[in-house]
Amino acid sequence: MEPIIIVLIILVVLVFIALMKTVQVIPQASAAIVERFGRYTRTLNAGLNIVVPFIDSIRNRIDLREQVVPFPPQPVITQDNLVVNIDTVIYYQVTDARAATYEVSSFIQAIEQLTVTTLRNIIGGMDLERTLTSREEINAALRGVLDEATGKWGIRVNRVELKAIEPPTSIQDSMEKQMRADRDKRAAILTAEGIRQSQILTAEGEKQSAILRAEGEARAAALRAEGEAQAIRTVFESIHAGDADEKLLAYQYLQMLPKIAEGDANKLWIVPSEIGDALKGLSGAVGNFGPMTGGGGGGTKPAKESPRRERPTID
Repeated sequence: MEPIIIVLIILVVLVFIALMKTVQVIPQASAAIVERFGRYTRTLNAGLNIVVPFIDSIRNRIDLREQVVPFPPQPVITQDNLVVNIDTVIYYQVTDARAATYEVSSFIQAIEQLTVTTLRNIIGGMDLERTLTSREEINAALRGVLDEATGKWGIRVNRVELKAIEPPTSIQDSMEKQMRADRDKRAAILTAEGIRQSQILTAEGEKQSAILRAEGEARAAALRAEGEAQAIRTVFESIHAGDADEKLLAYQYLQMLPKIAEGDANKLWIVPSEIGDALKGLSGAVGNFGPMTGGGGGGTKPAKESPRRERPTID
């Protein structure tokens, strides 16, 4: 009985192993390559799959999700003969499990080497300044070359990013000094612009102040002139209403002569023609008050009365 039990146990173990090899469960977003006697047969997709035990074998299981692979810094020489270290990150995805297994031995290593050589070709045609400021251009050119080369490997390169670009230490020091000088220059320019703007605003304020002051003075002069004109008009209206004779007008003319001559700026002043007539009238008035002797007697002789002029009417 013991040999029979041993045989049964062996058969059960063999059946269990055969079942395990027959039923293959592939996770989601994964694929498996099946070979029969070393020859590619088919690709197993996600889910439950049945294979022939001891005949079919699983060659490779491939993850179909997008993968991120960082590559170590690579020394690259620019067009102006400067060595920079560039870190790259590749985002790729396997689209054909069979091509990724049989078209290239190690697609990760192939992508890395292709990235290094392509990066050296691109950076070799740029100077340092353009390299530091053209990340998007480098990424696009690198992605185009990688995507075209890895297409036959069943791999799609989704993105290529330059994680870091490190120039030599001496170049970094020079760049830092240049940046500091540029900042100082911009600060000096801004300070000069501020002073200039302040002076412009001050000049504009003084200009507006002078204009307003001149307008005020002109307005005050106009009001003064208007007041004087009104006063003169009132005086003349009063004279017209009082019916003043020539003696009074002559006396007023004589009172106004000193006022006309006042002031250092009055180098020349014009005497109106009416002043002569006023002086004649005034002298005649004075003569009427003094004694006049006649030719034959001691009595007074009245002065000859001059004809009275018509006073002009002032409107």
